[in-house]
Amino acid sequence: MLEHIWLIVLGLSLLAGILSGIPVMLVLGGVPIVVAFVASAFGAFDLTFLQAFPQRAFGVMSNSLLIAVPLFVLMGVMLERSRVAERMLTQVGRLLGGTPRALTLAVLLISTLIAASTGIIGATIVMLGLISLPAMRRVGVPDGTASGLICAAGTLGQIIPPSIVLILLGDQVANAYLDAQQQAGNFAPDAVTVGDLFAGSLLPGLVLVALYGVYVTVKLSGMPAPDDQPTERVRLWDVWREVLPPVLLILAVLGSILAGVATPTEAAAIGVAGTLLITAARVSAASEEDALPGGEHAHAPDARRTSAWLRHTMSATGAVGFALVALRLSGVARVDLSAAELTLSPGSLLALGLTVLLVAGLALAVIVLIRAGVFGAALGQAAQTSGMIFGIILAASMLSLVFRGFEGDEWVRDVLTSLPGDHRTMLIFTLLVIFFMGFILEFVEIVFIVIPLVGPIILQDVDPVWFAVLVALNLQTSFLTPPFGFALFYYRSAAPADITTGTIYRAIVPFVLIQIVTLGIVFLWPPLATWLPKVLFG
Repeated sequence: MLEHIWLIVLGLSLLAGILSGIPVMLVLGGVPIVVAFVASAFGAFDLTFLQAFPQRAFGVMSNSLLIAVPLFVLMGVMLERSRVAERMLTQVGRLLGGTPRALTLAVLLISTLIAASTGIIGATIVMLGLISLPAMRRVGVPDGTASGLICAAGTLGQIIPPSIVLILLGDQVANAYLDAQQQAGNFAPDAVTVGDLFAGSLLPGLVLVALYGVYVTVKLSGMPAPDDQPTERVRLWDVWREVLPPVLLILAVLGSILAGVATPTEAAAIGVAGTLLITAARVSAASEEDALPGGEHAHAPDARRTSAWLRHTMSATGAVGFALVALRLSGVARVDLSAAELTLSPGSLLALGLTVLLVAGLALAVIVLIRAGVFGAALGQAAQTSGMIFGIILAASMLSLVFRGFEGDEWVRDVLTSLPGDHRTMLIFTLLVIFFMGFILEFVEIVFIVIPLVGPIILQDVDPVWFAVLVALNLQTSFLTPPFGFALFYYRSAAPADITTGTIYRAIVPFVLIQIVTLGIVFLWPPLATWLPKVLFG
């Protein structure tokens, strides 16, 4: 009973620390240590528990799967800074624009593509707010509908793979599932991979997008385009030129994972390489567009020729990368090490030559981005974001350690097993807890606090992929629920002053309800999450 009192003290102290405005990383790491030392003075905590923290920290930092996190962050930051996503949104909006319904569906479509290629919530929402909001207001879309759509569509990167949420969640679910199966007597369970979660979340994510589309279609049905709406002529080639590179990037990253060619970390490296080429080509194209006619600037023709050459070089380098993937899939580029000597086949020599060309092209892309001031700024922002994520992971590890020192894991087990009904009751209770935690905590803290506690219990009877997809859908609502919904903060910074905070909070209600409906659909129909992983990975 005494341990339960200290658990209450720990919980209240964490809540007070979070509401005080202190960075969450410091709260999660510092409050448990203070409470542990105070409790130890009363003989209620054994400080030897803290000796396990260095080993836990080393395990986190040596986890090769988590290397994918900063790589995917770097992808998103570079695409955002090079304005690739912005130009894609602008071109498709012009193509489908005209009526309010067509423009909102265009915003939703592009948001889905951006989610699958960047997954950076803040950058996506700010960009949508600055670019799409004025366009939607011009054609008569109500401020509430436009605001809710931007906030909701901007969070799709958390459920549509590749997603940082799914990477972090996959690591924790895999560990929890292994513990659960060992407790149940199964010492050789099938491993749960991030690829399983990517495949499992794909269909539920598309269902969520479809429900968003149905809502805005019904909401805006019958609204005509304003009479003074200008008619824009858009060349399909301009749209195709802006949309094709991100689509190829998505296919390269997600396709390599789902096809079993690459691990998530390797796919993230592929994504960074592709992003370097896309952003370098975009920067080169921008410099070509900014070049003045030869009669006005003596060096303009040279600048245009240089920019065109760089764009063609980046395209050729991308073709080399796809050729290497094709050689890898065909198996003709393998090096024979079966004998005592190294044997290089013609395919291996071809792959070696293509690799040299690829490295040279990537080096050129980095040079172009450094000169444009994109690479250094993107690298710094990605390092800052990744550092925050890993700091929260380490802090949550300390919290989990102290929580177990107070026998909190046993208390959680008693609470879950005392619930009436079967494992579905435990799952519903867990999802409710996560939903309400989302009002005050970020997804990283929730993942690394809740999953290690409830996972070993629930996953004895629940499919791990189904469980992970349900949690991921639930976590997405945390970005939209006040008072600490980060999507609301990001949008508030980009929205004009005449759109009040109250309008924004009311605008997200229908979209949160749609997320809950999607969560209910996946809960009632588990094959929506489990079918595709079984088809792809058996």
